[in-house]
Amino acid sequence: MNFAVTGASGLLGNEIAKFNPNTIRITSKDCNLTKSCHIIQNLENKQVDTIIHCAARVGGVKANTDYVADFFDDNVKMNMNVLDACREKKIKLVSVLSTCIYPDAPYVKYPLTEDQLHMGPPHPSNFGYAYAKRMLEVQSRAYRQQFGCNFITVIPNNLYGPNDNYDLNSGHVIPALIRKFHEAMIEGINEVVVWGSGRPIREFTFARDAAKIILWLAENYNGQDPINIGNSDSVSIEQLSMMIGEEIGFEGHVRFDASKPDGQYQKPSSIEKLRSLGWVGEYTTLREGLRETIKSFENRYPDVRGVMI
Repeated sequence: MNFAVTGASGLLGNEIAKFNPNTIRITSKDCNLTKSCHIIQNLENKQVDTIIHCAARVGGVKANTDYVADFFDDNVKMNMNVLDACREKKIKLVSVLSTCIYPDAPYVKYPLTEDQLHMGPPHPSNFGYAYAKRMLEVQSRAYRQQFGCNFITVIPNNLYGPNDNYDLNSGHVIPALIRKFHEAMIEGINEVVVWGSGRPIREFTFARDAAKIILWLAENYNGQDPINIGNSDSVSIEQLSMMIGEEIGFEGHVRFDASKPDGQYQKPSSIEKLRSLGWVGEYTTLREGLRETIKSFENRYPDVRGVMI
């Protein structure tokens, strides 16, 4: 398989590209996917047969709330341009969604299965991003039906790992917490404040694990149904915060600010369909993944994504 990766400088795209030194990396510096896909248009001379579409405008609860229209617009534009280019060049496309686009309770039953994706509205905290990503799944099926395109979609849950975005305003929960605890340690601050009550339950998947599964599906799956691929082990935000603080060596007080939004309370997902397709791999434990991620962050700080000092 000769493949290219959009969003190759990001958390997931970078991990996917590492598996093959000949991967064609497409980053925002190469091409603004909201405006054009000239990079993809020129791939036919490089014998690329598959594109893994990781590029997206993403962020945590705050960014999704503050820029809800931008999240919708930018993701819809990117997706339409990428899909149209792959249709024209007859390239297989693997598009990455997220479990945060599933409907919230009471519209679904847990654990979340792929057939429930469109059974109700998403959580209001990220509806712009969620609907844009849902339309990526719809458009992939539509192109398959009308044009015969081999477009598949995968649904990871919360990803983390080295090369994450550590910006406190736009980053996700794990990188934001790692940065908060680390900076509290070096600045001698005895309290770390965490957004929300700490009660929401989340599943987290090490980005390298997700990359392995996506590459496996790219070679072994050609169906129209989306596939959940995330680690189904769950942890509360409070437990996660304490684990990160412990790994960093923080001994101060952790305060949960319940005046800030929690986001969706839970979104546990089922990987039964993935297993039924023959995937037998194991997931990195959260503790192991956090240790590697924290070590990478500490070794490179402040020269990490999202930190400007």
